[in-house]
Amino acid sequence: MKGQGKQNKLVTGGDSIMDYEMEDHEIQYCFPAINSSCIKGKHSKHEYNIMYVFFSFLSAWTVFLNLLVIISISHFKKLHTPTNLLILSLAVSDMLIGLVMPIEATRLIEMCWYFGDTFCGLFLAITGLLISASLYNLILIAVDRYVAVCHPLLYQQKITTTKTLCVICICWLWSSAYNISCVTDNRYFDPLRRTYGCYGECPFMVNAAWSITDLFMSFLFPCSVIIILYLKIFYVAHQQVKVINSLMKGGKCATEGSTRRKSESKAALTLGIIVTVYLCCYIPYYILSLTVNTVISFKIVRFLLWIVYINSGLNPLVYALFYRWFKVSVKHILTLKIFQTASSLIDIFTEYN
Repeated sequence: MKGQGKQNKLVTGGDSIMDYEMEDHEIQYCFPAINSSCIKGKHSKHEYNIMYVFFSFLSAWTVFLNLLVIISISHFKKLHTPTNLLILSLAVSDMLIGLVMPIEATRLIEMCWYFGDTFCGLFLAITGLLISASLYNLILIAVDRYVAVCHPLLYQQKITTTKTLCVICICWLWSSAYNISCVTDNRYFDPLRRTYGCYGECPFMVNAAWSITDLFMSFLFPCSVIIILYLKIFYVAHQQVKVINSLMKGGKCATEGSTRRKSESKAALTLGIIVTVYLCCYIPYYILSLTVNTVISFKIVRFLLWIVYINSGLNPLVYALFYRWFKVSVKHILTLKIFQTASSLIDIFTEYN
């Protein structure tokens, strides 16, 4: 079709040749030698530079900040708690999302996929894995906070470091198996069933059964669990804080258990902010991606997907605002104090006094 259009342009005279050259300059194809190639996105050189600089900065920002979280929790022994291990797992998934951002940015800017069908399926499996792992890590965080706030006497007995590590491994293995199964069951690895709108795209194609399964496994179930648990957490935490405040106003000393419950409530609030921000970014994308199929709507879905990606760079900012230990640990990392002897044994919680 492209060749036929060019031929019709050439046989109509000199002015038409000029028109053809202008059109050929304006319309570029992902794979010019292939007739069914997709059309590349139209951007000026200035727009290209701005977009590539922005997405490069976003990727570097996301990787760097989450790497600070990973180093902080991994290095300092005092931070080796079940809750922080869940934060560490979430930071790993966020950092890896930052690493795949450049590929997604290239697909967004160029409107082309240059890496072949196999890597297309692999890329979609990886991005799906990372998003699923983030979501299921948030479920684990919600469960951890629920036990800590609502059943504080059982927390140290039921939630241990070893159990938390095992559950995190199961979470990642489940997310990997689920997303690999989803991708390998569709048309990417079966040329007889593969269809294209044009050559040079990487669409996500699943059958109706997988769509229904994914609706439940990646949206309804995890979001419902998280919302229900945090509603319960905030109610119980509010009641506990009221009791503690009333004791202090009455001139009575708060017990160590009461102080701990207040600390757990504050941690639940901080992590609740992270969960709320994530869900606000995630839910619109998932709802729209399931319900629309127009060209304009796909652009909106792509935009909302990037909102989900941007969320991966927001979580460390929440830690910086609400966790003083994170500020102290970052200071140790950036000043290279973590390379000093026995720096991992520092009581980081006393350093901000």
